[in-house]
Amino acid sequence: MRYFVESYGCTMNYGEGAELAERMDALGHERAASAAEADVVVLNTCTVVDTTERRMIRRMNELKAAGKGVVVAGCMAKAQPSRIAVRLPDSLVIPPESYPDFSRLVSSCYGRGAPLGARGAALTGIIPVAQGCRGACSYCITKLARGDLVSRPPGAVKERFDRMVGDGAREILIAAQDTGCYGRDIGTDLGELVRSLLEREGEYRVRIGMMNPNSLIPVLDSVLGVFEDERVYRFLHIPVQSGSDAVLERMGRQYTAGDFLSLVARIRGRYPDMSIATDLIAGFPGETDEDHARSVALIRALRADTVNITRFSARPGTAAFGMEQINGRISKARSTELTAAKNETEKSVNDGMVGRECRALVTESSADGSVIARTGNYRPIVIKGAVQLGTFIDARIADARPTYLLGEILRARSAWARAPAARRWGGNATDRRLRVLGFSRL
Repeated sequence: MRYFVESYGCTMNYGEGAELAERMDALGHERAASAAEADVVVLNTCTVVDTTERRMIRRMNELKAAGKGVVVAGCMAKAQPSRIAVRLPDSLVIPPESYPDFSRLVSSCYGRGAPLGARGAALTGIIPVAQGCRGACSYCITKLARGDLVSRPPGAVKERFDRMVGDGAREILIAAQDTGCYGRDIGTDLGELVRSLLEREGEYRVRIGMMNPNSLIPVLDSVLGVFEDERVYRFLHIPVQSGSDAVLERMGRQYTAGDFLSLVARIRGRYPDMSIATDLIAGFPGETDEDHARSVALIRALRADTVNITRFSARPGTAAFGMEQINGRISKARSTELTAAKNETEKSVNDGMVGRECRALVTESSADGSVIARTGNYRPIVIKGAVQLGTFIDARIADARPTYLLGEILRARSAWARAPAARRWGGNATDRRLRVLGFSRL
C-alpha cells in the first residue's frame, strides 16, 4: 500500500509526522511522492486558529472526494473528533495520546507488508521531546489536544539525536508545545538534555524550540549555558502575546510584560548576539486601545529579530471562547498596526547586520537557483547562486529586508553527504514568508 503523510501546523507536528512515516515504513507500506499518488493519507492536523481548522475541513472533503483512505492524527483528532466524524466517518482517528498504539491501529485497518529498508536522514531533522505543557492559557485549544506535560526520557531523545547525526543530518530542531518546561515532570531540565546531546561529536547545528517566559525563567541559567557551544544556534523563540499586564492576566500567561522584558535583558546581557523571536495576539477579548498601544510600544522597545502577529481566534472549549469578543474590524486594524511596527523594527534590526561577515549553514533552496543559509543565530540569508545543501559558508551581508538578509559567499567549507528528500514545511513565520518568496524547507 502506498501512503503519504501530510502535516500542518507547528514544528513539533512536523516532527511527529516524520516519526509516523517511519512507523508506516516499518509496517511495510511504501511512501508516495504526493497525496494524489497515495492509497492512504495520514492527515496530521492542526487546529490552533479558526482559519487552520477550516483548511483542515476543506482538506478532509478533498480527500474524501478523491476516494483516499485517511488516517487522521494531530491536534484535531483529540480536540474535535466530532468534526472529523461528520466528514470522514470511515477514517481511522488517532490522537496524539494514542501514538504509542499507532502501528497496531494502522496494521489492524490496512495490514502489513514486507519491512522496507531504512531511509537516509534529511538535512534537517525534528525531534519532539515532550507532549503537553504545564500552562493553562485561557485561549489555547492545543492544551485540550495535548494535555499536561509528559516528557520523553532523555535517553530516548539522545538515541534519536545520535542516529540522525550519524545518518548525516546537519540541522536538528528540538521541539515541544513548550520546550522550556521539558523534564520538569521527570527530574531534569532542558539545559541538561541539550548538554547530553552535544556529547555527540560532529559538525551540526541544534535549534531549541519555542518556550514560554514563565517556563524559561526557572531554568534560565541551565539553558543559557548550552549556547557557549557554537553548534547551538543562538536563537530563542519566547512568545510574549501582549504588552499589557491586564491582557496577560486574562490570557492566563503567569508573567507580566516587565517579567518578559527583564528576561530578554538577562539573555542579551550574556549573549548580545542572541536572536529573539516572539509572538503577539491582536484583539484578545477585553483588549482596550491602551492595551493595544502597550503591545505596539513593546515591539519598538524589544527590537526583536522576528515578531509573529496573529489575530485572536476564539477556539471552542477554551475559557476565552465565552469572553466578550472584540469587533473583527478593530482586531484587523490592530493587527495591521502591529505588523507595520514589527516590519519597521525588523528592517531596522536587519539593516544593522549589513556589512558583517559570518559563518552560515546552507539549509534551503529555491527554484530560481538561490539558497538560504542560516547564521549562527539562525538569521536567514538569501544567497544568489547554486550551493550544495549542507555546506558551511563564510558570507558577507550585502543588504537587508524586513524578514531576511541578502548575502554573498566569501568561501565554502564543507558539504552534506546526502541529497535530502523534499518535504512539506510549516515552521515559524519567517519560514512561511520565505515560502512566499519561492523557497521551500527541505
